[in-house]
Amino acid sequence: MQNADLDLKAISERYFAAWAARDPDAIAELHTADTRFWTHVDVEPAVGRDAAREAFAGVFEQFPDFEFEINRVLYGNAHWVLDWVLISGDVRFDCLDVVVVSPDGLVARKDSFIDSAQLMATMSGNPS
Repeated sequence: MQNADLDLKAISERYFAAWAARDPDAIAELHTADTRFWTHVDVEPAVGRDAAREAFAGVFEQFPDFEFEINRVLYGNAHWVLDWVLISGDVRFDCLDVVVVSPDGLVARKDSFIDSAQLMATMSGNPS
């Protein structure tokens, strides 16, 4: 689905700012009502804005010093791919997000892929 009127860079910057603020409500408001958020680890996807908000809050509970570094953002037709690093205290691991944007400029789907070996190593105190 292509929409030439979408300013994906502006949409993504608002989205990144909400994550940087660690604000689950602000993040959820940037999602569609029927959004899907999936971290592709040992959990089911969160479907719907309320479930996504709870999942976002869970990320901040699990990683209370949540910060991130952006390596690159690749923009496509109504989506972006974010190559980033999650940082929380001594924990640091690579992630890749595929974010699909609806025609009205809201996030319809966010799939996050985590380097689970790196996550387990860094959480056990053995970063590679």
